[in-house]
Amino acid sequence: MLTINAPPPGTVRDPLYPDSDGQPMGETGFHVSAIVYLISALRQHFHGHQDVYVGGDMFLYYEKGNPAACKAPDVMYIKGVRGNHERRSFRTWEEGVAPTVIFEITSSGTRRNDQVSKPRVYAKLGVPEYFIFDPEREYLSPPLQGFRLKGKRYVPIEADHQGRFISDHLAMAVAAEGYLPRLIDLKTGTPLPTMKEQAALAAKAERATKKAEQATKKAERATRQARGQIKKAEQAAEAERRRVAELEAELAQLRASHKRRRNGKPNGKQ
Repeated sequence: MLTINAPPPGTVRDPLYPDSDGQPMGETGFHVSAIVYLISALRQHFHGHQDVYVGGDMFLYYEKGNPAACKAPDVMYIKGVRGNHERRSFRTWEEGVAPTVIFEITSSGTRRNDQVSKPRVYAKLGVPEYFIFDPEREYLSPPLQGFRLKGKRYVPIEADHQGRFISDHLAMAVAAEGYLPRLIDLKTGTPLPTMKEQAALAAKAERATKKAEQATKKAERATRQARGQIKKAEQAAEAERRRVAELEAELAQLRASHKRRRNGKPNGKQ
C-alpha cells in the first residue's frame, strides 16, 4: 500500500541498489543515436500519459533484497506506473509493474547478453514484447527482430509485407531505417520524428506562424487603409450632399425671386 506523502517510486537513493556502476555506456555513436531516438520519440509521443514511463540505460532491479538481480535495458516502455517522473532506477517491487516493451541496441560484443541472458530475465518478469536491433549490421540478420511473450518464452514476431514488426502494446510498427529502429504510429501511418526532425518541424511551424502574423498585419494595414478611404469617401459624399443642398437652396431662391418678378410689374407701367 502506498504511504501517504511517500516519495514517488524510484526517486529515493538506496545504497543497496546503486544508481550507477560508474562505467560509461561504451557504445558507438550509432548505438547512442538509436537509444536517444527511441527514448525521445516515445517520451514525446506519450508525454500526456501519467501512467507511462520511458527510460533507458538505467538499472532495472527485479528482486527485493538482491541487488545482483539487475539488468540495464537500453530502452524501456512501462505502462501502469504511478507517475511519469524521472527515476534513479526502476525497482519492480516499488512500482508494482514490470516493463511492457524493451528494446536492446545490440553489437557483436553484447550479442550473448542481448540474445540469451537478458531475454531470459525479461521473459521471467513477464515483459510482453522485446525488440533487438543491430544498427551496424554486425551479426544480426535481419538487423531488427521482434519477440512476443507466449507463456514463459519469447516467440518471433513475423514481419509484415513492408518488413516491419508490429508492437501491439505501443500500437506502432518498428522498422529498420538506416541506423535507427524507426517507430511508426499505426493510427496515422506517420513515423515518430527524430530530435533533428522535431527541430525542423518546430522551425517550419515557427516560419509558418511568422508568415501568418505578417499576413495578418498586412491584412490589418489593408483594412485600416480601406477604412480610411471609406471615411474619405463618406466625407467627400457628405461635402457633395451639402454642396447640392446649397445649390438647391440657391435655385429655390432664384425661382422664388423670378416668380415675384412675374407677378409684379417688372416694366414699371401703371
